[in-house]
Amino acid sequence: MATQLLPAQLETDSSPEDPPFVSPTVKLSDGRHIAYRERGVPKVKSNCKIIIVHGFGSSKDMNFQVPQELIEELGIYFLLYDRAGYGESDPNPKRSVKSEALDIQELADQLQLGPKFYVIGVSMGSYPIWSCLKYIPERLAGVAMVVPVINYRWPSFPDSLTREDYRRPLVKLLYWVAKYTPGLLHWSVTRKWFPSPSVVEEKPVFFNKRDMEALKKTEGFPMLTKERLGERSVFNSLRNDFLVCYGDWDFDPMELTSPFPQNQNCVHIWQGYEDKIVPFELQRCISKKLPWIQYHEVADGGHLLVHYNGLREAILRAMLLGEEHHLYRPSADKTVP
Repeated sequence: MATQLLPAQLETDSSPEDPPFVSPTVKLSDGRHIAYRERGVPKVKSNCKIIIVHGFGSSKDMNFQVPQELIEELGIYFLLYDRAGYGESDPNPKRSVKSEALDIQELADQLQLGPKFYVIGVSMGSYPIWSCLKYIPERLAGVAMVVPVINYRWPSFPDSLTREDYRRPLVKLLYWVAKYTPGLLHWSVTRKWFPSPSVVEEKPVFFNKRDMEALKKTEGFPMLTKERLGERSVFNSLRNDFLVCYGDWDFDPMELTSPFPQNQNCVHIWQGYEDKIVPFELQRCISKKLPWIQYHEVADGGHLLVHYNGLREAILRAMLLGEEHHLYRPSADKTVP
């Protein structure tokens, strides 16, 4: 059952004496609470209902600003929620790839979104989207994944593409440390982590030039500050999310069939050519093996392209209207096997 806020609870100022803001929640069948927020046109008047799935270290308060004119033109209702263990949502000690899709389904049902809804996943928030494609494809009206993370354990990736990828051994090492020496990892990240804007700007290891500009206009990663990582519950939720994302899945995404057999362009992947976290070559490989996915590539895009001006509108127009801009067609300078 959804818990709604009274009008008085919605009024607040910046006074530190005020009680912390409490978001509306739904109580899932297993007793956990999931916090959410709604944006856009009223749900009952909307033409399309879109669930936004945030990535690693983010929350339902992520920046997904869209011009009000476009929202009204297309009649868009947005639902953003804190994934298990993030923000104001309860952790899920039994988290799995499948549980992510089931959380989305139950949230949609309790908020009465109807038989079908759209989903957009950003970065690590894309593995719940793969889960939706596997476990609840009949509920999906359309899908977009923005710089979706790559799990190197997927068996369908050709060795020729992953063998020389410098990110593969790094992910493997971090996974091993997170799984077997969590105490060491916790000690390390609370002393050497990178999230403060000043450190990121000095050492842009993960981001390209355009990402750095975007970071100046967004809050970035609120759960990845040294202070928040020092909270054991926050660290445990992030570790749990990472282990599920990069662990063994019970299906190979590249063996999935299209959930939209009558419309081949309803699943979209958006990727930055200059992404330093996710290799564009593997995204091209996925789209080649799954021809029902429409692949878009931003030539000067990094990992934070969801925060670039104009990109959110392009993502929505592609997913909802089937529009494709020539600027986002991948170049042919490299091929995949």
